[in-house]
Amino acid sequence: MDNSTRLQYLEAMGIDVWVSRKQAAVENENNQVVADNEPISTEDIDNTFTLGWDKLRQQVTDCNKCDLSKSRKQIVFGEGDVNAEWMLVGEAPNQDEDSVGKPFVVQSGFLLTEMLRAMGVQRESAYITNIVKCSPPDNKDPKVNELKSCDDYLKRQIELVKPKVILAVGRVAAHALLGTKQAISELRGTVHYMDNIPVVVVYHPAYLLRSLLEKRKAWQDLQLALKTYQEKQ
Repeated sequence: MDNSTRLQYLEAMGIDVWVSRKQAAVENENNQVVADNEPISTEDIDNTFTLGWDKLRQQVTDCNKCDLSKSRKQIVFGEGDVNAEWMLVGEAPNQDEDSVGKPFVVQSGFLLTEMLRAMGVQRESAYITNIVKCSPPDNKDPKVNELKSCDDYLKRQIELVKPKVILAVGRVAAHALLGTKQAISELRGTVHYMDNIPVVVVYHPAYLLRSLLEKRKAWQDLQLALKTYQEKQ
């Protein structure tokens, strides 16, 4: 993203200026999520909650619980610091993410990165994933059985990361994490909790790119998330 576009995004959100901050910790190989080809035992399959990162990713790679496994190009497992204090959870990979195997790419990904940087959080120091690990056809919302198929995978990722704050990015993610059907306009602006972890609901970047007037609300939500994080320090 060029600098002028970045400034337009930030200005639209009501942010006068941001200053890049250095990462607090130096990344190392142990902070990278790397899959291996080690076979997964029947015992592992029966209990996702015993798996470490490598076997969990392999289990997701081999998963065929729902029809999305037939249409995907590859899984979008997640990326970032596996010991992150910030965890971002979106809804499902779109077709661009399905192609590259990474969450939040192209325009919506650029905006998400800038939103984090405006808070002083480098994207690489957060952990980013989705509720569903495979892309639904035509970028449709995931179905109930597709959400349920990935539920244990996400819960195990949260257990492994142990974040201080979770950002629920978009309506589908908020509904799945919080077990509610309330409108996102009713969920935002309040700190929710999932297993004692604060959850702050924010609009999805793809929606913000279409809805200029909502970007100021998004910045308010990020400020709420930042305040919640600081109170846990």
